[in-house]
Amino acid sequence: MNPAEWLARSAARDPARPALLAGREVVADYGAFAARAAAVAGGLAARGIGPGDRVAVFAKNSPEYLIALYGIWWRGAVAVPVNAKLHPREAAFIVEDAGAALLLCDEGYAAALEALCPGCAVVPLGGASWQALEAAPPQVLPHATAAEELIWLFYTSGTTGKPKGVMLEARHLEAMTLGYFADVDAVTAQDAALYAAPMSHGAGLYNFMHVIMGARHVIPLSGGFDAGEVLELAADLGNVSMFAAPTMVRRLVDVARARGSRGEGLKTIVYGGGPMYVADITEAVELMGPRFVQIYGQGECPMAITVLGREEVANRSRPDWRARLGSVGRAQSTVRVRVADAEGRDLPPGEVGEILVQGAPVMRGYWRRAEASAETLKGGWLWTGDMGALDDAGYLTLHDRSKDVIISGGTNIYPREIEEALLEHSAVTEVSVIGRPDPEWGEVVVAYVVGAAEPGALDALCLERIARFKRPKAYVFLPALPKNNYGKVLKTELRAMDAESV
Repeated sequence: MNPAEWLARSAARDPARPALLAGREVVADYGAFAARAAAVAGGLAARGIGPGDRVAVFAKNSPEYLIALYGIWWRGAVAVPVNAKLHPREAAFIVEDAGAALLLCDEGYAAALEALCPGCAVVPLGGASWQALEAAPPQVLPHATAAEELIWLFYTSGTTGKPKGVMLEARHLEAMTLGYFADVDAVTAQDAALYAAPMSHGAGLYNFMHVIMGARHVIPLSGGFDAGEVLELAADLGNVSMFAAPTMVRRLVDVARARGSRGEGLKTIVYGGGPMYVADITEAVELMGPRFVQIYGQGECPMAITVLGREEVANRSRPDWRARLGSVGRAQSTVRVRVADAEGRDLPPGEVGEILVQGAPVMRGYWRRAEASAETLKGGWLWTGDMGALDDAGYLTLHDRSKDVIISGGTNIYPREIEEALLEHSAVTEVSVIGRPDPEWGEVVVAYVVGAAEPGALDALCLERIARFKRPKAYVFLPALPKNNYGKVLKTELRAMDAESV
């Protein structure tokens, strides 16, 4: 199914319903949203863009971003979203690798990208050439997209090398969308999707559910995440749902507490994209109530591997609630999940191995990377590179990426377990644990900490909660942890820093 057909149907059903909001202001109803997308499709056709051609979008969140995406799909082309926080040179690599015929970007990037991407036409959003696109005779009907047609080419964040393009077909995003309704949350026409995280990533993928139901799409005037702005918009607009990385949830809770807010107007916060520590989500629920749903996914299986529903996130009546809350939930309806050893053999409950996924949302493969595709898609399963363990009830607990596991004295040590313990200290705001090469043990545990805690107090905390051999041998205090443009901690950078310090 072409997502543009979902938009066309919502526009036909109720064209006057509010669709796109800049802050509190409605800038387009569904009739105008669909008409502008159809016009963009016509403008793309006039520029020679046809079905299957790649069109990149390198821009901050805005109403035009959604119009651009739906114009691309209305034409039958492939959207290539590029995180607006990247450097223009990094964006240019993606544009070139994707073979994009056209780049839609913020006006401030246009000059640099025209120089960096000589083989690609550059159209600044909101500029004269964009206005010309929107003024073109519209393409009357959306392209009749087949299930196996590529529509979304998403580039991985590239923390360990050059990013790779994840090929997602119409059927993959359709499965993800329908799985949201089945497993994550219900959506009504009275709801509003708030885009505070980059629309090039998970937040943007959650537009589909709200387009289908004719709900509102709200872009904060800041263009990104400002916790105070989110709380104010939610209180004014009501029924607001949003995707947030764990660091965003932490900031939202801190600001809400300082303001005396309990998250009024927020319906659902779907969190994922990194580890959410039990202490943080426990505090979030205590303050704001049962508004939180956890998902686990990857670009290769977008937002669609496991889910921990709002009732389970908020439930404190079970004796094992902490273990459940420390998990990422159970397999979503459209996938199977296994934990396996290096040979692909199933591991028993409780034993840590690599997480494997199979199902309708799993990518076709990597764009022009046959070898990488073969390494990741083996035996009909997606090998995620994440380590985890399943319990008897099918709840999956993440441990770490396989490359992040510390092997000390021949024993595997999983950094997240130590990080969870250290975050119980009230003076610790962030922590990341790595392995330091050691001639006797192979590796020893080192904790990089943001906060004012004393090492002795952290040692005592670890000894209360985890085995002695897992306790960090050193604590390094930093004002902030290094992160990539998606907010994920860069352990590769921490390892490099650590190597220089010893």
